[in-house]
Amino acid sequence: MTRPMRLGAVVITMGNRPDDLRALLDSVARQDGDPVEVVVVGQGVELTGLPEGVRTVSLPENVGIPAGRNIGIEAFGPGGTDVDALLFLDDDGLLANTDTAELVRQAFTADPKLGIISFRIADPETGLTQRRHVPRLRASDPMRSSRVTTFLGGANAVRTKVFAEVGGLPDEFFYAHEETDLAWRALDADWMIDYRSDMVLLHPTTPPSRHATYHFNVARNRVWLARRNLPAPLVPVYLGVWLLLTLARRPSASALQAWFGGFRAGWRTPCGPRQPMRWRTVWRLTRLGRPPVV
Repeated sequence: MTRPMRLGAVVITMGNRPDDLRALLDSVARQDGDPVEVVVVGQGVELTGLPEGVRTVSLPENVGIPAGRNIGIEAFGPGGTDVDALLFLDDDGLLANTDTAELVRQAFTADPKLGIISFRIADPETGLTQRRHVPRLRASDPMRSSRVTTFLGGANAVRTKVFAEVGGLPDEFFYAHEETDLAWRALDADWMIDYRSDMVLLHPTTPPSRHATYHFNVARNRVWLARRNLPAPLVPVYLGVWLLLTLARRPSASALQAWFGGFRAGWRTPCGPRQPMRWRTVWRLTRLGRPPVV
């Protein structure tokens, strides 16, 4: 008899949304099937008053989203190997349904090459999903599930074998594009990624630009992403396309200044190990609808 898949969940928080965090943890506790083990990583805060059974890791400072999640992964053993898969959930999100964990178990069990699942993010008041929350170019129908080439950082599930094979999230990114970095490495190792519209995380509609360093990090990390993962001929093509797309969006002067500052920093600073994907992976990404030049 096959044992049920063990699931864990990693939540990182800076402690400024305690009511939202408690609501999220309650929604995880209400999941059907075997309980989901939870670790909350506090970024520069002491964590108190959480439900019984929730483990905590308190860090003295904010080390960034990817590093915080990596610390959460290690709380489940080296590479998270004490469990079969991990959910990564934003602390101000809420699992809409009680069957999400069971759907994750079923999906991973049915497809041994499925490595990552991206949930659908919906606004709790309107139920609507923004285009930017659908991780594919053809994003007009958020209710259509599909194979994709990246995933959403605060609403996903990852099979822990993926971390064992390709490593964790890139600590140095701090915020922005760390999911795509992991996704490209996973796809290059022949894992698959699914977007599932029936796995829903309710999350308030907020612009990503609310983060003070958003424009800088987006540009810097995109350069790092290309330098780390793309075959050399594609690096200037990818970055040239994103330069044109950024200019076409007509950002404010201050946003554009920050963006170009990040772009320069991406070339001048270490980006971590370079492991360019195979050309076979480039073709695979293209067949999935998003060639790694956009």
